[in-house]
Amino acid sequence: MPTKVALNWVNQNRKRLEKLSKTIWEYAEVGFCEYRSAELLALELEKEGFKTERGVAGMPTAFVATCGSARPVIGILGEYDALPGLSQKVSADKEPVKPGGAGHGCGHNLLGVGSLGGILAAKEAMIKAGIRGTIKYFGCPAEEILMGKMFMAREGLFNGLDAALTWHPMGVNSTWLSNSLALNSVKFNFHGISAHAAAAPAQGRSALDAVILMDIGVNYLREHILPEARIHSVIAKSGVEPNIVPAESQIWYFIRAPRRKEVEEIYRRILGIARGAALMTETTFDPDFIVGCYDFAPNEVLTELLENCLKKVGRPKFTIEARELASSLEATFAAGAKESVLQANHIPVELSRFTLHEKCIKGGIGKGKVLPISTEVGDVSHIVPTAQFNICCQPVGTAAHSWQVTAASGSGIGYQGMLAASKVLALASLELLTKPLILKDAKKEFREMIKREGLYKSPLPSDSKPSLGLLKPEEINLENR
Repeated sequence: MPTKVALNWVNQNRKRLEKLSKTIWEYAEVGFCEYRSAELLALELEKEGFKTERGVAGMPTAFVATCGSARPVIGILGEYDALPGLSQKVSADKEPVKPGGAGHGCGHNLLGVGSLGGILAAKEAMIKAGIRGTIKYFGCPAEEILMGKMFMAREGLFNGLDAALTWHPMGVNSTWLSNSLALNSVKFNFHGISAHAAAAPAQGRSALDAVILMDIGVNYLREHILPEARIHSVIAKSGVEPNIVPAESQIWYFIRAPRRKEVEEIYRRILGIARGAALMTETTFDPDFIVGCYDFAPNEVLTELLENCLKKVGRPKFTIEARELASSLEATFAAGAKESVLQANHIPVELSRFTLHEKCIKGGIGKGKVLPISTEVGDVSHIVPTAQFNICCQPVGTAAHSWQVTAASGSGIGYQGMLAASKVLALASLELLTKPLILKDAKKEFREMIKREGLYKSPLPSDSKPSLGLLKPEEINLENR
């Protein structure tokens, strides 16, 4: 029976998967520097007979691994980048492994390996049961800076899939039915004329004045956009000294809204504000479009499939040691923090009474609501029917991108959740490979969504390249190359 073969494979390879996850946790490589992490995963897939293409879409740490040649084609997404500044030991005391170093504060060491375990377990069952089809592992770098999948999507790497599945470590076990926010990340570079600010101010044209005026205009714009939209900014470059009229200045915006077309409309208006600021200051400007992504559109047919598989697999099997660490980590939370995190993620607040979530939320979380984050899984969901789920890999109510997540992700709490995720992905993949009616219904739903939202068009300019220059020198470990 394919299901039994897949589940047994994960159980028999438990220590192997835990070791891989621990190794990637120790590497803690930030986006576009995941050289060792990506290579480790690619080599594991090649050992199991997958054909791997490295360096796809112009990114050295992106890869696609394929097994099979027939239809249907099922894709599983993997991530493995860490976050700067979140180095932390497996401890409930805040203590970095390396002060100022990176850490897996979003659990991507678990995500990448959990997806690996799922696809390898599915492959074992396919061989033993003679199941035809193709399975693909997508090694997606730099998710934390919303880069990897964006460039993979523009290059058409997700085209031809019949379905895509993924998961994310979290504090609860559930399917993910929330939409997310579409986004544009854009830097506006203003160019003026330098001059002595006291002796010859009339000769100068301040790029900083243009930036300030632009931001004032954007602040007034906020009153006249959707309440759910968000615009955040930082002045990344201002000037050198007060007595020099700044010739160069830069402001960096994140523009978010529930739908891609809404982001594009707000961006159009912001471009007009930039032109006005340049006109008022007699400066010039050029927008540097960093990245843009779509909102996540969950496929409910596939989501229901994932929930059924979650029920079959059951809750993660937490050890006494994992429970003790979870309780110690929970004790570090500020008063009311758990409830705040659950509320923000559209999770029932009554679950705050649990330390580790050991059931599955029936019907998923967030249906019809918008999660106030952005994810490049959104682009995949507008190319192919896509669904994702969460598994408890940290105490309930743990804040994302925190040192507590790093600690849990390198411990038995995370590993036991990860193994459950591998099983869910394996079972769901086998269902899609052997039950064509599920895929038929998922594709019907996807076509209806495309009729409403329009065909996918990459937000990225055709000549843009991954912005490796976003990394700071201290975030790059050349030994990883």
